[in-house]
Amino acid sequence: MSQATPAASPRADLPRTIGFWGGSAVMVGVIIGSGIFKTPTFIAGQMGSPGLVLMLWAIGGALALMGALTFSELATMHPASGGIYVFLREGFGAPTAFVFGWSYMLLSKPLAAAGIAVIFAENLNLLLGSSLSPVLITCAVIILLTAINVMGMRLGAGVAVVLTSAKFLALLAIIGLTLILFRGDASGFATRTIPDARPFWAAMVPVMAAILWTYDGWSDIGAIAGEVRNPQRMLPRIYLIGTAAVTAVYVAINAVYYWVLPGDKIASSPSVAPLVLELLLGGAAGTAVTVLVIVSSLGSTHSSIMTGARVSFAQARDGLLFGFLGREHPTLHTPAVALWVQAALSCLAVIWFQTFDKLAGGFVFTMWIWYGLGGLAIFILRIRRPDAARPYRCWGYPVVPAIFVLSALAMTVLSIAEDPMGTGLWLGILAAGFPVYLVWKRLLTARRTTATNE
Repeated sequence: MSQATPAASPRADLPRTIGFWGGSAVMVGVIIGSGIFKTPTFIAGQMGSPGLVLMLWAIGGALALMGALTFSELATMHPASGGIYVFLREGFGAPTAFVFGWSYMLLSKPLAAAGIAVIFAENLNLLLGSSLSPVLITCAVIILLTAINVMGMRLGAGVAVVLTSAKFLALLAIIGLTLILFRGDASGFATRTIPDARPFWAAMVPVMAAILWTYDGWSDIGAIAGEVRNPQRMLPRIYLIGTAAVTAVYVAINAVYYWVLPGDKIASSPSVAPLVLELLLGGAAGTAVTVLVIVSSLGSTHSSIMTGARVSFAQARDGLLFGFLGREHPTLHTPAVALWVQAALSCLAVIWFQTFDKLAGGFVFTMWIWYGLGGLAIFILRIRRPDAARPYRCWGYPVVPAIFVLSALAMTVLSIAEDPMGTGLWLGILAAGFPVYLVWKRLLTARRTTATNE
């Protein structure tokens, strides 16, 4: 299968300046956004059994961990900027990698960054008691965070460490306060009846989509692998420790919610964390949680912006996107053009879709298709390149990556069955990428032929 010839560049990749803590902060910073505050109420409205809810959170974390184990092998084989794009390029060739990068730049990452930032805007209005336009606030935040990322990876990673530490410690504080103050009981874990409940499989699709959205980000450290120091050693640690830590916190915080509040109260609330802290600490806790959501969504948007642009940067340097997207800032050594183009597309996504649900739904569906194909690449490369250097070999191979790939396939199939019209639109957009690739390849060949003749 033919590979694209890498575009000429002054540097093979961006400078390696990120260590374990910086990389972990970026990864965990993407994962812990607004989802852990927003999705538990939605899930409680769909599922009447708290035990089942906790099990689904654990399953979501297990799937993310299986993906992390799988991607650790692929990332240490190819420690370059781009993440899943690189895995698809090596496993499936240029056409599939192009379609991923094309949809990732135009849809997936703008939808993700914008979806998180919308929650920031809504909570900022809540905190200030204002009615400022969420669209304008969201776009302003995206532009500000993009500027920070353009100024340098050291600054960007430093901001990620501060914001990620704040929100991670805050979640641990909620768990700790509940355990210390003991203002709860086991009655919240009783199974309840949900009026007009949908069939189990139909309820599972949106519930797992919400959970997987909340875990999303575990793969993003691969996007900046080209900037991680000693990647063969650091990347597996970041993937595995970061994913395991977030899973433990997510399951624990959801258990705390049900320990303090009954399921009906959780389901009827716009956000459960303020209610929990109000019961524990009093009325001021609601404001504290609003601030926490603001910081959390701000940090997640920041890390998402940082990782997303690296995919377009890597693809452009392979000659599979417009060459200007692969330009490195001459003094700051950041993918400045790719960052600003991503910011513009994210603002367009906010203006067009405006609501969190629409922004998040399209992202989860399309990304799990690519996660599954990225996981499948490990089998292809094991067969095609058995003697290739593998500084880290996936634990539990072939069972672990097989479960991960099959789970991604199941999520895709169930999502299509639950919403054939909505998912059909996204599938059509992805499929359109292949004829676009053929046009791109023809134009690229013609350009090279002209350059050779001259």
